[in-house]
Amino acid sequence: MNGLTIGKIAGSAGLAVETIRFYEREGLIEPPLRSSTNYRLYPERDILRLRFIRRAKDLGFTLKEIRELLSLRQDPHATRADVKKQTAAKITDIGEKIRDLTRMKVILESLDSSCDGCGPTSSCPILNALESGDGLECKAAAQRTISYGSVESDL
Repeated sequence: MNGLTIGKIAGSAGLAVETIRFYEREGLIEPPLRSSTNYRLYPERDILRLRFIRRAKDLGFTLKEIRELLSLRQDPHATRADVKKQTAAKITDIGEKIRDLTRMKVILESLDSSCDGCGPTSSCPILNALESGDGLECKAAAQRTISYGSVESDL
């Protein structure tokens, strides 16, 4: 019986053994055949599929989105437009995350600048602002446009 053990396929795909098992449980790769000694034996073609999954994860695709991309890859009726639509949706999602992270950064910078780092925590402006929420959104809204403009122009 031919095939690669889980350790060999994991090494070739640049993934951990547990990750391979997880992808198998999630249905991203088919359960492999078993040897007479009950070892998983993966076909070599799974290396390409696992690399695809790893690269897609590195680009921020969720397992659900990766499953969709894999199904597009195998669907003879799927078009490049279908794949481009998935990619455009991911770009939009990443843009939203950048905006959210920028907003959080602006708020945290504002909180950080409001505290001199001296004195007891009972009068800490950072903890007080987090507790009350006073002014957090107002400060962020005033700086959001400036921050987003610089982030977007740097991309």
